[in-house]
Amino acid sequence: MHNSWDKNDPKDAEVIVHMLKTGVKQQFYDPFIHGFQDIEELSKMHYQVSLRKMKVQHSILTHYLPLYFPEAEKYFCSSRAAWFSRVLYNFPSPHYIKEMGEQQFIAKAWELVGRKVAKENFLKDFYETASNSIGLPVSVDSSALKMFKMSLKEHCELCMKRKELEDLAHQMLKDNKVYQILRTVPGIGPIIALTIISETGQFDRFSHHRQYLKFCGFDLSTYQSGQFRGQSKLSKRGNHRLRCAYWLAATVAVRMRENTFRNKYQRYIKNDPDNTDLKRKAIVGVAAKIARVCYGLVKKQSEYRPYYDEDIPGGEFRSLYCR
Repeated sequence: MHNSWDKNDPKDAEVIVHMLKTGVKQQFYDPFIHGFQDIEELSKMHYQVSLRKMKVQHSILTHYLPLYFPEAEKYFCSSRAAWFSRVLYNFPSPHYIKEMGEQQFIAKAWELVGRKVAKENFLKDFYETASNSIGLPVSVDSSALKMFKMSLKEHCELCMKRKELEDLAHQMLKDNKVYQILRTVPGIGPIIALTIISETGQFDRFSHHRQYLKFCGFDLSTYQSGQFRGQSKLSKRGNHRLRCAYWLAATVAVRMRENTFRNKYQRYIKNDPDNTDLKRKAIVGVAAKIARVCYGLVKKQSEYRPYYDEDIPGGEFRSLYCR
């Protein structure tokens, strides 16, 4: 309409009117009318519970442990290790553990640490660590340790609530065809699949995968005003929860074997594998590819078939299906 780079409100208004006349507009999508209200509420509740659990977990690791049991942080190896908060709730002070005696401590903590290969050796090492701890020698009945135990109790309850929501989500969606298709894609588990379904809704409302990528915020945009024209960057103007879900799926997929996402990531960083900025861009590229693949699979109602790429002398890639 305007063969120039300048930008002003009258021209913007003309462009908006032209887009409305030609039908280039975004339709309002109501999840309640389309039957996605329950899935959306479940997904949002899981997100809020996970966010609250992470805040409490950071409070435990950065405030309480450095004061009362700093050596115990080495045993925290996973955010899903609920046994860690259970053990500390029953034994919040290393000095209390030391006074108890090794055999008595092992007997009381045996059922708290979960399923471990060498449970007795682990508990002996835990007791030895507590015996040499430099934590503050506070009384078990002190208000400080009571606050510590309140945080640990809240962390345990949030872990149980999150597990309950995950089981409920799987029971709700286990017969859903879209859920079954998404679960076949590398890097996508039950919760990421739940987030994708709740935030996307019906995949059919997008006529092309570029529209879906733009909805996710994986499209490129260029800021310009008047004579100024910036560089093209990731827009991030789409659904941030959907973009985060695909980002998390990409971080898992690049560590798995026999899938095109890992190969794309390796080809992207092969010239400079230690460049962290290049790795971040590679993850974004893989996340956009996962979104594009999920859109295509759901539209065609077919499951993901893993394969790898083989170099050929011409510089191209030949796809070989895994046997």
